[in-house]
Amino acid sequence: AALGLLHETNMIATQFEECMNAMQGTPQKRSAAARLPSSAPGEEATRRGRTPASRPHGDRFIPQRSAMDMDVSHFELTRARADENATVNASPAKEEYKKALAANLFAGGATNKVLAFKHKAPAAPADHQNSLRVLYTQNRDAGLLPKKYSRHIPQAPERILDAPELLDDYYLNLLDWNERNVLGVALGDSIYLWNASDGSIQQLMQTSGDNSHVTSLAWVQDGPGGEGRYMAVGTSDHTVQIWDVQRLKQVRSMHGHRARVSSLSWNGPLLSSGGRDSVVMQHDVRVADHKVGTLRGHAQEVCGLKWSPSGTQLASGGNDNILNLWDDRYTSSANGVCDQPLLRLEQHRAAVKALAWCPWQRHLLASGGGTADRMIRFWNSSTGACLNAVDTHSQVCALQWAKHDRELVSSHGYSHNQLILWKYPSMVKVAELTGHTSRVLHMAQSPDGTTVVTAAADETLRFWKILSGGEASKKERAAAKESILNSMTIR
Repeated sequence: AALGLLHETNMIATQFEECMNAMQGTPQKRSAAARLPSSAPGEEATRRGRTPASRPHGDRFIPQRSAMDMDVSHFELTRARADENATVNASPAKEEYKKALAANLFAGGATNKVLAFKHKAPAAPADHQNSLRVLYTQNRDAGLLPKKYSRHIPQAPERILDAPELLDDYYLNLLDWNERNVLGVALGDSIYLWNASDGSIQQLMQTSGDNSHVTSLAWVQDGPGGEGRYMAVGTSDHTVQIWDVQRLKQVRSMHGHRARVSSLSWNGPLLSSGGRDSVVMQHDVRVADHKVGTLRGHAQEVCGLKWSPSGTQLASGGNDNILNLWDDRYTSSANGVCDQPLLRLEQHRAAVKALAWCPWQRHLLASGGGTADRMIRFWNSSTGACLNAVDTHSQVCALQWAKHDRELVSSHGYSHNQLILWKYPSMVKVAELTGHTSRVLHMAQSPDGTTVVTAAADETLRFWKILSGGEASKKERAAAKESILNSMTIR
């Protein structure tokens, strides 16, 4: 019985082998050479110099085991696909890193294909050297090596200032830096001005009501070379004040909100204010009847408010996890009230306070979510499409685009309390800076684009010189270096 079974097995194997040999190519391909006419004697010498026709290595519909890596194929079939951040943190830099890692681990032969339908090209002889291959593959590995970042990123702050009574409230906006190099910071019920050029400090104002305090502030942005004379101040007693910084005098007080004013943003003479009453109000500071529009699109406190550089779109973020984009449609309403934003974006899962418009790319908006979200998202403000999303694993408190480079700075709260400098659009971490002992609530950028200042709940201000400053600062450094060299003489 055993001999009979062995004989039957051999017959089945022989039949399978004959079947496979028959399927190696179609009969038409096999008999093609036989149908060709014989070559003339004169053509034989010419044909010798041509590349010989390649032989068929197998049928294109039948995989060949000899051309497959069974271990890699088994891994591709059985590996788990449930990666919670697979679509969130996908970026070109990470894909390049995976390719480089696979090329080194599998000697350039890594592939996601499970089945192979053709033989690999035969290896060249050991003594063969292709001159063109030597020419064009000299820098082949240059793209696989990690790119060195030439700019030095200091890991420690350049300066630390005390900020006593700085409120530990995520929803407030208590820091701003104007074009005249003056930093404004709200400490409890007062606002102090620090001149970064000479280091002088003066108190601008102090709220008058009992238990009242400053909840937001914003310099009027009148461009480089402007006076930087006026500052808008929001208070806990529902008012928006305009202060003349040079005279240290309040010039206007505007009412309309029914709760504290936690966010402010200028657009020329138009001032937008967002409050705990979930309303965004538009104030024209040039006229007596300042209230020109009301935007109703949030259900909770409006804690983030930013006008685009072009002045055509306003982004508002709220404690209801909603990011709204507004245009000027409120002006066409009879009473100036608009209940429908241009775009309503609901992907965040926590409060949206951190907002930043890109200064060198139109319609690009970055937003950050709170503790339950921890995401930085990038939006096309003209279509509402989410271009990218990165999980920072920490509460996002503030965002600042670099003025002169494709970089983004984010400040964080729970649970790491750090600053991160990102390269855009790859979102690779250039530097991660620590030093604050509590969440980094506020952030502003110097007018020259080289320094960011952070205000944290540990009641300190820290100045980080981590940005390049563009070509202007490079020329200044070159000029300073040249002056030093010229002053050195040999006697």
